[in-house]
Amino acid sequence: MTIGGDAIEIIDKRFNELTISTASLDVLYNDCVWAEGPVWFGDGNYLVWSDIPNNRMLKWVPELGVTPFRTPSNFVNGNTRDHQGRLISCSHGARAVLRTEPDGTITTLVDRYLGKRLNSPNDVVVKSDGTIWFTDPPYGILSHHEGYKSDQEQAGCYVYRFDPADNSLTVVADDFAKPNGLAFSPDESILYISDTGQSHDPHWPAHIRQFDVNGSRLTNPRLFADIDSGLPDGFRLDTKGNIWTSAGPGVNVYDPGGTLLGRIKTGAPTSNVVFGGPQRNRLFITCSQFLMAIDVNAKGQQHP
Repeated sequence: MTIGGDAIEIIDKRFNELTISTASLDVLYNDCVWAEGPVWFGDGNYLVWSDIPNNRMLKWVPELGVTPFRTPSNFVNGNTRDHQGRLISCSHGARAVLRTEPDGTITTLVDRYLGKRLNSPNDVVVKSDGTIWFTDPPYGILSHHEGYKSDQEQAGCYVYRFDPADNSLTVVADDFAKPNGLAFSPDESILYISDTGQSHDPHWPAHIRQFDVNGSRLTNPRLFADIDSGLPDGFRLDTKGNIWTSAGPGVNVYDPGGTLLGRIKTGAPTSNVVFGGPQRNRLFITCSQFLMAIDVNAKGQQHP
């Protein structure tokens, strides 16, 4: 199934250089309840993503289509990979960050902070030094829809840094309503983190902030972009530092200075994106029940 070439909306003429006017927005799958957490496996030429309410993960292979990857998934949401190629996942059900070992066994990396259970880890990135940074809003414990309804044990919704070398867990940001997506700039000098507090209160944020990265600390917080429609649920950067983020019924693209360049209109509530394909120039988009993809004239940065 293909959506026509009118999916691209140019706001700043520079967006012409990042998109392909004749590219189509392809629907690769349409039977999820809420698709999330796409991760590209370049060494295997396939994509894995989460269908959280259905408690499963799915796998898409070019020319072959979609097959189950893990069922049940323990309500996994965000995914990434570490430097050894292992899958790192945020599990709402386990209230933990998990690692899938080469033999398929699952290791719990972290599920508590100061002796209390995490809320429901949501999205995760791995830095070049091997540390794992993740967000911990309460979405997975608010109801039985995306996890298990439970009491919140942490005093807030934090952003964490986990170091597998010594199993240390530290809070790097503690002033978010509902921290969600996160990604490093190409040189890792900046960490971008979204706040989707507006999902439950119209007076709360729907924006992306940026922080300077100083070793294991974040400093100099400032607003990067207010999202004009929907929520910045998840995002990725290209090699030039442009941010491609979910935003209502589509993907907003901002330059490194926070200027909105254009949109890719999916027509459905959009959750996340990842760059994939042999050249990392195919943008995979999870939105509502769909997995979509479109070729772009940008190359996704790869972390790790």
